[in-house]
Amino acid sequence: MSKLIIKDVLDKINGKLVFGNVDDSLDSFETDSRKIVDNVVFVGIKGENVDGSKFYLDALNSGAKGCIINRGFSNEEEISGKFLIEVDDTVKALQELAKIKRSMYDIPVVAVTGSVGKTSTKDIIASVLGTKYNVLKTEGNHNNEIGMPLTILSLKDHNAMVLEMGMSSFGEISLLSKIAKPTIGVITNIGTAHIGILGSRENILKAKLEIMDGLDGKLIINNDNDMLHSWNLNNKLNNVITVGINNKSDFMASNIISKDDKTTFTCNNDIYDINANGEAFVYNSLTAVAISKLLDIDYNKTKYGLVNFKLTSGRNEIIKCNGYIVVNDCYNASVDSIKEALKNLSNSDNKRKIAVLGDILELGDFSKEIHKKVGEEVLKNNIDILVTVGNESKIVYDVCKNSMESYHFDNNKDAINYLKSTIKDDDKILVKASNGMKFIEIVDSLR
Repeated sequence: MSKLIIKDVLDKINGKLVFGNVDDSLDSFETDSRKIVDNVVFVGIKGENVDGSKFYLDALNSGAKGCIINRGFSNEEEISGKFLIEVDDTVKALQELAKIKRSMYDIPVVAVTGSVGKTSTKDIIASVLGTKYNVLKTEGNHNNEIGMPLTILSLKDHNAMVLEMGMSSFGEISLLSKIAKPTIGVITNIGTAHIGILGSRENILKAKLEIMDGLDGKLIINNDNDMLHSWNLNNKLNNVITVGINNKSDFMASNIISKDDKTTFTCNNDIYDINANGEAFVYNSLTAVAISKLLDIDYNKTKYGLVNFKLTSGRNEIIKCNGYIVVNDCYNASVDSIKEALKNLSNSDNKRKIAVLGDILELGDFSKEIHKKVGEEVLKNNIDILVTVGNESKIVYDVCKNSMESYHFDNNKDAINYLKSTIKDDDKILVKASNGMKFIEIVDSLR
């Protein structure tokens, strides 16, 4: 197990050891002083309203072995058996520590980005790699400039790593990629998430391609995505591997059969099964198949990894309740992911299909146009009841209200009350919105 030692990293993070032993190790890290467990290193992060550095004494008293804080918060009173390091910027120090930690490991590192499907693709890849390796993967929402370094810093006896990389503006994926130094990169697709900030899908493509800035190996792309397909045709890079269903690709799926939340497909004469429904999961699985070939994971292990993968909660999570089914897909939303979710709902065998949709956030001036598209997608599918919640989703309701049974509510509570009064046996209820809409409240009430 490779360890970070204070004396080896102090200069690299531009740190001052206020007190403590230079031979102490930096093993595990926590940025929330309320979640301290014994012997972790607390890192004080400056937030919008408060700098976590001010809580370093609380962290030490709660069992932290030491703290890394921004300058200006230390009273320089030494605490026996503990250490305190001051730096100019704790976030940059955390990133530098992660970069050093990553350099200690010669292992496969897969980095996954894209507008839609990052988390499920990460989960599937990790499941397949787990048949051969001890895999460290991104958990929860640790896919940003703080969360990803924390994931890397939790490397211990792992011999493979799968990292999710999120972004909302230019430069963020580049930063993460240069820290992680992936040996395999993945771009799931280019959609409209964060288009309100970046201004166009062309700019979203440019931002996602920053994954190549730290990449030393192959880049796997969804060749059926229009933006990635065109980019690949125009650039023809030797390190690009394509996956697809429609466009000719290195790894293509055929004979796709989806039924009862299970999907079977064929790729290069091999048959694979996945415990999820829909084409989106076929693309995600094709990526895992491609990576299994790059890493010499045999067919039987790959097949086992695909059929046994488990999704992160809130991503197409199937919850079987008393007589009805809830699809918990409320962690995030985009027009592309809603389109796929509606198609899967429409194709189900349940007696009634109910779509509960909320606002897609961070769309800026594109919000009206995109929510109108969502409404059009609802009408294309075999949906029995539409329920919308939120200011922007009122546009979805307005598109659909004259053509199907539709209801709009201003808040989750009113939507919950309606749903509880109308749900019947054998209903299937899709619950989907941006995470900021807190639709988990709806899921929990129906669970």
